[in-house]
Amino acid sequence: MTLLIIAYLGGALTILSPCILPVLPFVFARAGQPFVRSTLPMLAGMAATFALVATLAAVGGSWAIRANEYGRLAAIVLLALFGASLLSPRFASTLARPIVDLGNNLLNASGSGHAAPTVKSALILGVATGLLWAPCAGPILGLVLTGAALQGANLQTTFLLAAYAAGAASSLAVALLVGGKIFTAMKRSLGVGDRIRQVLGAAVLAGVAVIALGLDTSLLARLSYTSTASLEQAVLDGLQAKPLSGAPSEVASNDVIPAADAKKPFRSDLPVEGHAPSFGGAVEWLNSEPLTTEQLRGKVVLVDFWTYSCINCIRTIPYVRAWAEKYADQGLVVIGVHAPEFAFEKKTDNVKKAVGDFKIGYPVAIDNDYKIWRAFENSYWPAAYLIDAKGQIRYHHFGEGNYGGTEKAIQDLLREAGSQMTASAPVAPDAKGVEAGPDLGNIRSGETYLGYDQAANFASPEGLQADMAQNYTVAEPGLNGWGLSGSWVVGRDQATLDQPGGGITYRFSARDLHLVLGPGADGKPIHFQVTVDGKAPGPDHGADIDADGNGTVTATRLYQLVRQSGTVAARNFEINFLDPGVQAYAFTFG
Repeated sequence: MTLLIIAYLGGALTILSPCILPVLPFVFARAGQPFVRSTLPMLAGMAATFALVATLAAVGGSWAIRANEYGRLAAIVLLALFGASLLSPRFASTLARPIVDLGNNLLNASGSGHAAPTVKSALILGVATGLLWAPCAGPILGLVLTGAALQGANLQTTFLLAAYAAGAASSLAVALLVGGKIFTAMKRSLGVGDRIRQVLGAAVLAGVAVIALGLDTSLLARLSYTSTASLEQAVLDGLQAKPLSGAPSEVASNDVIPAADAKKPFRSDLPVEGHAPSFGGAVEWLNSEPLTTEQLRGKVVLVDFWTYSCINCIRTIPYVRAWAEKYADQGLVVIGVHAPEFAFEKKTDNVKKAVGDFKIGYPVAIDNDYKIWRAFENSYWPAAYLIDAKGQIRYHHFGEGNYGGTEKAIQDLLREAGSQMTASAPVAPDAKGVEAGPDLGNIRSGETYLGYDQAANFASPEGLQADMAQNYTVAEPGLNGWGLSGSWVVGRDQATLDQPGGGITYRFSARDLHLVLGPGADGKPIHFQVTVDGKAPGPDHGADIDADGNGTVTATRLYQLVRQSGTVAARNFEINFLDPGVQAYAFTFG
């Protein structure tokens, strides 16, 4: 119920977002018409169509995206007829009979014809508008769609998306009621009903033209989403479940964890959060034979959910690795559950290489089908769960940080299981390169995806074109804006360079800049060169390039390209690829 409320409120906030602008001309064309017969069916059709298409897009793959593109084209034609009918009722008589009937239905729905508005015609208009509606992928809609992609098709996904769409429709209905009163007053006092109808018709045709040319995405990408995103995040924070009581507090890195008292049994005050589920969903195990909960009874188990291109997971690995080594003799078993975010992370060979590169020696369960993920009801990378010797979950932590608190929980459960460990300080791994912790005080840039499914702040004037080759250009973007240059094909999860000589530009502000890159289908190495503010990076180069900015993409993984050595400031990052075929997935910062 809480998630439904969050989704509804997130949809209601859409009225404050620039992404609602293309829809408004079609909605306000209903002003002054009967709410039940005209406005309500139109908004219901819009909300239902969006919920259906978004559900298919979240779980159905690229075929659903292509189906929606065809629906989008049909909607553009349909609404163009609607706009023309608003401009001139005689226009319908020049068309063939089937189109005349459709135009008259839409005309009646708008109140321009002589017949009363019908539920059917208003519903058709709502369906068409819903096919064109592309809501802002703010924190709430992002949460819903991410959960859908990870957990598969289910009724919960559809209900959440329907709640989001209903929230948006509700706020539009309120705006329309207010706007309708204004329009009615204008008609009574000024007698300009025909002029208003024609202005609305022109607005509808202008909106259709903007959407058909793809100008809506490039224009709206330049508008600020900060205020709406912050409002949505406030809703999430306010309605989110509070952390479980009894969770250990952070322990400073130099605090000594005291030894167990041999005179009396130790009992941790960590709460019981439930029974540990099975690990049977793994498709393969690395560094170990398959492990079961029965085999692990009597041991304390640390379960670490991770994926190998996630920068937050990478920065957690040194601590997990150190705990596995330090407490193995005391009865701790560490299990890494690799749950992929991108398709390339489902390739076991890629995971094997990453396990070797990160020097991971503990067991790793390959959870390509998200069965273990769902069994734990997990939603985060990274996520740590502690299981006691009786097979009960006693502690969890999401994200980076709180390493001292997690280690104290490990110590408590080991002591509870009978360990007589001596006093010791928490681990302090010497993390280097990409594994080093972030410079939190100087991060002003956030994770940015290059695939159209989650892309934001795209600054190339051509606009993001889905699943087709496009020549892009980019000038100097604003802070956290990015663009492409050269010929690229932007897919759902990544952008693929179609011809040599293309590049990516990003205006960022952080100590570190990382980019997830991979070679093409042929696997050939791809050479590239990085510049920072138009110059070779010099001492500001990352671990995967030299001081001149030269590097090579040899595997699909996260590449550290910039680490500012001095004062952290906003910089222009540019990467140019000398060979075609590179696949670029996401920027992350530290």
